[in-house]
Amino acid sequence: MKIFRVLVVVAFAVGSFSVYGQSNSAEPALSVVQAIIVGNDTIPFFVLPTYYCYPPLKFKNKKEEQFYWRTVRDVKVVLPYVRHIRKVMDKTNEALMSMPDKASRDAYMKNFEKRIYKENETKFKDLTLNQGKLIIRLLDRETNNTSYELIKAYRGSFSAGFWQVFAVVLGADLKTKYGTKEEDAVIERVIVLVEAGQL
Repeated sequence: MKIFRVLVVVAFAVGSFSVYGQSNSAEPALSVVQAIIVGNDTIPFFVLPTYYCYPPLKFKNKKEEQFYWRTVRDVKVVLPYVRHIRKVMDKTNEALMSMPDKASRDAYMKNFEKRIYKENETKFKDLTLNQGKLIIRLLDRETNNTSYELIKAYRGSFSAGFWQVFAVVLGADLKTKYGTKEEDAVIERVIVLVEAGQL
């Protein structure tokens, strides 16, 4: 217990030096932390963020390395879009569930599509083809439904079939499940590290 007390004192001393060193005013900066009481001691209690540790990457060639760093860039760009889409879907589902009949749901969706397209058109035009393909894959990760299934649910089978043909022409597949391709392991690793602030 004595060793632990010394460590706590050292930690506070180092913390106070850094606080005084960074502060421009004569007043010390104060912060509130959780603490636990053991006997007559009050011990500060900190919850540290999770740190993810993966084996070092070994690229077989330059193409693999380029794919990895392109994936890092694209995940950082695309992840906020995917999260935004998920929130919009949740709100839309709530609204649709509260409507009494199919006619009112159809009318709502017609107006909704126009509004959402207008609001986001310029943002999505800035995305590259690879980033668009990544959104398709990550939507399945986020919602547990493929993009094909989502379009079918909101717009019907004809629209889903049309957009699937269009996607295939561009080298994508709206029916692909996330986690079925070898590259998904790399994408998942990147997502975990980006979300943890390690990339």
